[in-house]
Amino acid sequence: MFFKKKQTFAMTADPHARLAEFLSIGDTRQNLPGVKIRDAATMLVIDRSARTPQVLLGRRHHGHKFMPGKYVFPGGRVERTDRRMTAATPLDKRVEARLMKQVRYPSAEKSRGFPLAAIREVFEETGLVLGTKAGQPLSARPGTTPTPARRPPSDEWAKFVQSGVAPDLAVVHFIARAVTPPGRPRRFDTRFFAVDADAIAARIEGLVGPDTELVELVWLPIEESLRLDMPGITMAVLEELQIRTAGGFTHDLPVPFYRMQRGRRVRELLT
Repeated sequence: MFFKKKQTFAMTADPHARLAEFLSIGDTRQNLPGVKIRDAATMLVIDRSARTPQVLLGRRHHGHKFMPGKYVFPGGRVERTDRRMTAATPLDKRVEARLMKQVRYPSAEKSRGFPLAAIREVFEETGLVLGTKAGQPLSARPGTTPTPARRPPSDEWAKFVQSGVAPDLAVVHFIARAVTPPGRPRRFDTRFFAVDADAIAARIEGLVGPDTELVELVWLPIEESLRLDMPGITMAVLEELQIRTAGGFTHDLPVPFYRMQRGRRVRELLT
């Protein structure tokens, strides 16, 4: 059964007006100054094989302190070890360039860590292994030929390697970035990525159930998914995905960046 969110506004046909409406959902400020902003990464997996594209969403366990029971995209915090994981292909240069914008100490190595974190989080939370079949065990050193002697950079990446799949960064699209507004108990600078469902190279069973972080996974058309109980930013990113797929789903499209400036929400474009 899907837990649907009661909409308190009329759904306008104007996508940019809809974005403003979505971002107002659950927008209750708390007096919690000084919360550190942490880097996070999220992955949208979209199935465009049918006439109506569908997107993968997971429902968080009701016992979680952060967004309990909400429908979200798989994702989580970026770890420093993520950037050291070997990939089968490099990031598209346009994606890499946008990931380095408005970042402290930007570097190509740091940029690749964001989509790699999203790929790892998808694996940990859903059991879906995104990438391409690897011909041999992976090296942990970026930009080198995989060799059996090198160890993956973390235990979770070691489990990923055991699936026989190498992350494929060339197929990853950077579709949005958002910083949690001030006053919240947890704040993240989140990069939202997307890949086609044909990037699923393997599946590990048993990682989704009643006692796991995500208790269920659903594939839904974007319009239908907007009726679920989810955070406003999730709804906004779904709208961005819809705009992007209509625009050809290419790396040439600019990336919207949501944040607060002088007490008001802004949506600027990373070009």
